[in-house]
Order: sequence, then structure tokens, then C-alpha cells
Amino acid sequence: MLDPKAEYAGRLEARLQAVAREERRHIRIGNTKLATIVVGVALVWLSLERHLFSLSWVLVAVGLYAVLAVFHEKVLRSRSRMERAAAFYRHGIARIEDRWVGMGNVGDRFQDEKHVYAEDLDLFGRGSLYELLCTARTPMGEQRLADWLRSASPVPTVLERQSVVDELRERLDLREDLALAGEELRGSLNPPALIQWSQGKRVLGSLLWRGLAALLALLMIATIAYGSYTSSYGPLLLVFIIVLIVRHNFVKPAEAVMGSLNADGQALGLFAATLARFESESFVSPRLRRFVEELKEGGTLASVAIRKLSRIAYWIEARDSFMMKILDVLFLVNIQIAYAAEGWRGRWGSRTASWIDAVGELEALLSLSAYAYEHPADPYPEFADPAAGPLFDGEQLGHPLIPVDRCVTNSVRLDAENRILMVSGSNMSGKSTFLRVVGVNSVLAMAGAPIRGKSLRLSPFIVGSRMRTTDSLQENRSGFYAEILRIRQVFELSGGDIPVLFLFDELLEGTNSKDRRIGAEGLLRAFLARGAVGIVTTHDLALTEITSELGKAVRNAHLQDYVEEGRMRFDYKLRPGVVAHSNALELMRLVGLQV
Repeated sequence: MLDPKAEYAGRLEARLQAVAREERRHIRIGNTKLATIVVGVALVWLSLERHLFSLSWVLVAVGLYAVLAVFHEKVLRSRSRMERAAAFYRHGIARIEDRWVGMGNVGDRFQDEKHVYAEDLDLFGRGSLYELLCTARTPMGEQRLADWLRSASPVPTVLERQSVVDELRERLDLREDLALAGEELRGSLNPPALIQWSQGKRVLGSLLWRGLAALLALLMIATIAYGSYTSSYGPLLLVFIIVLIVRHNFVKPAEAVMGSLNADGQALGLFAATLARFESESFVSPRLRRFVEELKEGGTLASVAIRKLSRIAYWIEARDSFMMKILDVLFLVNIQIAYAAEGWRGRWGSRTASWIDAVGELEALLSLSAYAYEHPADPYPEFADPAAGPLFDGEQLGHPLIPVDRCVTNSVRLDAENRILMVSGSNMSGKSTFLRVVGVNSVLAMAGAPIRGKSLRLSPFIVGSRMRTTDSLQENRSGFYAEILRIRQVFELSGGDIPVLFLFDELLEGTNSKDRRIGAEGLLRAFLARGAVGIVTTHDLALTEITSELGKAVRNAHLQDYVEEGRMRFDYKLRPGVVAHSNALELMRLVGLQV
């Protein structure tokens, strides 16, 4: 396997050289265009003032300038493309070097504070798992990746996804081409609206009316020519009256067809380019081959069909211009466009959803493949037989959002006998981060991505967490009430065919120590009775006594801290047993509070 950073660096250098080459061509052509203008002005002056030669020679300069303008535009497009390619590889290197925060798609639109783990595990937002993973450029690719992170996939699907990601891992040319083709597509295409439009019912009448509209347009042209030649405008007036009557009857249904498309021509053109790139690729995986077959079935390539819709959309966008309004009044242009859109919908509308679905899936898979390529040391998880009971066995797990040079790894095992881990520790000792390590790697595993660690073997889980609940003045809720609402939400997920993996930080911290001790024991008993496993953290050592009441099902572990030369030090390593002391008083002394 190639070194990803070295490969990216080599490709970045090649793209930068291409940018420099196109920049030199841009300057040369620009100077030549300027010289052509000077020569053209001189030719005009010499022709009109000195009468040295015919003014027609100026056309030579005009023609040369037109040719230069065409080549200049191609050079500028090529330079822009290479600049975007260079940015693509710079971003890749930044991800490898853990400098990616703030450079990618943060996925804010997928944030949901009511989701059972998304906010706690930093799935979306600046510096999130989504920002690290997402290289998708289409809205459907972004949506599909978000869906995979927010909901665990069945194990057979995950295993198939792993094999597909492996096949796509080193296809850098494909990822680069799609990044460039879709750079301007994000946000300008609305897949649900396009699907709704494509599956809509016929609005316009029989195709005979389309033929009549075309015939009337031809008659309008003929009568205009006849009137200009004979100065007899009676036929023109008659045809114009018929055109106005037809237009009056069709203006609303035609506008209903065109106005509901809700997609601009440029976005559809870029979508077509993305489809064409997928259609040109050869795959080994049956799933990938099925996707490509879907794009090619029916006798017409998906890219060709969408490109036709793109041209229709450009006409629809232009319908409000002054010239188009005149053409519509005279030649019923809008009716022709509406019938073309309705004809497209009747022919290909039923396939549009499958094309969008295929592109979304492929882009999400490419996001995972880029992550796998850029982190070659990260392994895929293995899945245990759920019939043997719940299992989460991770060796040297780390957090993918923490830079490698600062990432501390820990091993953790939960199984049918040791089902709950009670982690005690002082403030800032890393308890919350430890929970996120377990949660994020579970999410990666069930999405089909590599995990951060030496190995992970697990049975299928539904993840549920409670780490960041706060009070709300708007909803008249206290922090404690918000906490128990979230715990109830997680509890309601348990008891089904797939066990819950719960992650609770500072369990019941919003109440007094006595109630916390009683409530925590009751909650853990209830979760155990419903087949769940999980990890609970606390700095209240009274909660660690629960292990004596619940037996082997609950184990104690802790994260330690040290005071060295007047400074607090943490090693973030998980150890068995209960933490020996608290650091609250020591922290107060270190910041100058005398207690």
C-alpha cells in the first residue's frame, strides 16, 4: 500500500506545476489579446485616416481575437480545475496531519439535540467526526453518510460495505474527479424536491396540444414573413388571436410544471457530470457493479438523461427574461418547454430516485474509503455472533478526533458476564473522553469504517448516551430533568433483539449523593434486566459501592491523576478498581483558592 501522505504530496506538486503552466499560458494569451486589440485599432486608423487598405482587413484582427478568447477561456477553466485539485490534496494532507478542523463540511444541518448520541459523540459540527469523514460533494452523498453515522447498519450490510470500501480505498483519480465535478453542486441541488417533481402526475393535456402549439409557432413565423412581403397582416392577426387563446388556457398548467422543478440547470449539469464519471468506472464488487448497471439500464445513460433535463432547466430559468416573455407571447415557448419537461418526467421520472440513491451511496462509500486510505493503520472491526451474548472487546482504542501524537489508548471489554463498567475518577481525568472513545468507535464500526485502535470485536449494538444534557429556560426544564429524560429515551431502546450499549457520564449528577446512590443502583438493575451493557462514569465514590450489590455484572475501574511540582498531571490510562482520591481540593489550591 502506498504512503498516503507521500502520494498526496506528489499529486499536489503535479497539480501546482499544472497551475503554474496554465498561469503562464494565461499571461501569454492575455498579452496577445491586448496586442491584437492594439493592431486592430491601428488597422482602423490606417484604413479610415490614411486609406492604406480596405477596412475589411480589420475582420482578420477581430477573428484572431475571437479565436484567442476561446482558447483563453479554456486555459482559465483548466487553471481553475487544477487549483481545485491542489486544494483537494492539501485538505487530504491536512487530515493526515490532524490539521483538518475548520477545513471541511461540518454537517450542521444534520445536528439533532434529541438524537440519542449524536451531540454527545461530536458527530456533527466544527471538529466533528462528520467533518473528518465527509468528502462528499452532492447533497445525497452528505445525507447518506450522516444517516450511516446516526443509525447502526445490519452486520451483513456493514461487512459488504467494508469490502466495497477496500475496493475504493486507492481510487484517488475517481475521488479527485468527483470532487472537481461536484465542487459547485453542494447546496444547489435539492434531491427530495427533484424526486417529488419527477414522480409527479401529468399536468398538461394530450400531446396533440403540443403539436398544435408547434404548428401555431410555425404559422406565426409564416404569417409574419407573409405580412412583411405583402403588407397584408390579416392572417397574422388571426393566428395571433388563436395563440393568445391557447396561451391563456395553458399558462397556469405550464407554470405548474416548470415552477415545481426546483433545480437549476448548472446544478443538474454538475449532477450529470458526476453520473458520467461513475458510469465510466469499472468495479469488481457486486454492489458497485449493480449501482453502475442502474445508471446504464433502460437504453439511456443516466448522465445523458439528466443532461437533457439540465438543458430544459436552463430554458425554464430564462422564462422570466424580457426576450423570453416576448417569444412566449408570439410563439408559445413556455408551453413547448413545459411539454418537454413533462415528456422527460414521463420517460425518466421513475428512475430519478434510483439515480439519486446510487450517487448518494457511492459518495458516502468514497468518504469512508478516503478515511481508510488516509489511516492505513486503522483496522476494520470484527463482529461476534450475537447469539453468544453481547460483546464489546476493544484493544488499545483511541479517539479519531484527537491528534495521534496526543491520543492515549485504552482497552475495554464488556460481555455477557461483565456487563457494566463503573469508571471513577477526579475532574479532568478523562472520563468523558473515555466514553466518547467507546461510543465513536462503535459508530465507526456499525457504519462500515475502520476503527481507531489495535482491534475491536463486538456484537451488534444500539448506542445510547447521556453526557451533555443541560437545563432549558425555554422548555422550563432543569438539568436533572433533562438528564433523566435522556436516560429514559435510552432505556426505551433496550429490551429488543439488539442490545443497547449505554454511555452515561456522571450519572445522576443533578441530585444529592443519597438519592444518586439509590437511583443509580435502580437504573443499572433495570438496564441489566433488559439485556443492556454499558459504561458509567462518576466522581462520587459512593456509586462505586454498587458493585458489591450487583455482583460480577458490574466492575470498577478508574482514571488516575498526580500532583507533581505544584502541577496536576493526568495519564488518561484506565486501571482496575476504585480511584483512591479526589483532586477537587487540590485544584482549588492550585488556582489560588485557600480551602
